[in-house]
Amino acid sequence: MSVVGAIMVPHPPIILPEVGRGEEKKIAATAAAYEQAAALVSELRPDTIVLASPHSILYSDYFHISPGKAAKGDMGQFRAPEVKIHVEYDTEFVAELTKLCDQTGFPAGTLGERKTELDHGTMIPLYYVNHYYRNYKLVRIGLSGLPLAEHYRLGQMIQETADKLDRRVVFIGSGDLSHKLRVEGPYGYAKEGPDYDERLMDVMGSAAFEELLNFDESFCEKAAECGHRSFCILAGALDGKRLRTERLSHEGTFGVGYGICTYRVLGDDPDRRLLRKWEEEQNKILMEKRANEDAFVRLARAVINAWIRERKRLPLPEDLPPEMTWQRAGAFVSLHKDGRLRGCIGTIQPVRSCVAEEIADNAISAATRDPRFSPVRPEELDSLEISVDVLSEPESISSKAELDVKRYGVIVSKGGRRGLLLPNLDGVDSIDEQIAIALQKAGISSHEKGIELQRFEVVRHV
Repeated sequence: MSVVGAIMVPHPPIILPEVGRGEEKKIAATAAAYEQAAALVSELRPDTIVLASPHSILYSDYFHISPGKAAKGDMGQFRAPEVKIHVEYDTEFVAELTKLCDQTGFPAGTLGERKTELDHGTMIPLYYVNHYYRNYKLVRIGLSGLPLAEHYRLGQMIQETADKLDRRVVFIGSGDLSHKLRVEGPYGYAKEGPDYDERLMDVMGSAAFEELLNFDESFCEKAAECGHRSFCILAGALDGKRLRTERLSHEGTFGVGYGICTYRVLGDDPDRRLLRKWEEEQNKILMEKRANEDAFVRLARAVINAWIRERKRLPLPEDLPPEMTWQRAGAFVSLHKDGRLRGCIGTIQPVRSCVAEEIADNAISAATRDPRFSPVRPEELDSLEISVDVLSEPESISSKAELDVKRYGVIVSKGGRRGLLLPNLDGVDSIDEQIAIALQKAGISSHEKGIELQRFEVVRHV
């Protein structure tokens, strides 16, 4: 036995009659599709349901798997305390999955439990399933801030664990779609909202799961999506499987997208090893980019590779362009992996004898000393995209009107606090956003008086 099926479902509390009190009738199509999805789960008769919820415990660099023998929760926070859910956890499955993650160095396990009660992203799917089927144990998993591909890999490990334990497993990917579909909705409107829902439903409705990994993170953020990472884990749990896929419903009545799709496993299909195909395509793109890297980026990459692999400081090559050895300037080195920032460290003004030394120092720091990230591991080196920004001398400005988010970076300062943001960054589309992020980095409130602004230009090397 293994993973025998999966369902993609939303978790709006209002869909429950006990919560909606009549309002649930406005999303009757979603409720009817939910009943169909729950009936499929009953038909598949799983020993174990593995469920990923955006509202379970979430860490930036770790997947939390709920520990313990059992858990319960109720819908009291939504004025329906009479709706109660109690589940037994599949402790053997949790132990085996955690062991597999430990053996492979994958960042998932049962550490960091902060709240034992079931969240509504777990309870609402189980509310429907329990109407049809109760002879299961649960594995509950939270999401993470790690790249989308890492969520897919976790799904593959769930499948591997099911195979090893000979379990019949159904995976539930719990998550709403965009929260920004309507101006009158609780979260407002963004043009990315409807675009996200249409694209996501096309992908999930056709089981074209490799496309899940190509959604730009800033696009997802602007759409205010909820369940994308849950759906990536679902995709991984079905990797290499031949599927019968049904797109059951999609509604956005309240300004939030609710989509339901079901997946029945029909057998194995080697052509659907989709993560492997996606990685091969990404590697091809990376190799093409690397072939065109200039001397600035080649230096940063060589220094990082030598330091991570050998803990050796690489001497400066003798064939560097002259401007790298005589020019002095501040420089930032930025690392990205799978489309997400992996490290960024730099100097606003020069502190070393030349730009080349500046880049070398900051490259090592970006890979090993950025406090937001763990140090880069040797196995990550070939997946890194690297850029180098060489800064002009900062100049003071009197107002934000003198900024241009694409042309100028900004420095904000107050007393000894200072924050910087580079220009032309993905997802930063306005001067107000640029300043707000710089203020946040500096720990300066936007309401404080006497905030100084500076701008600078960069030459970006990729």
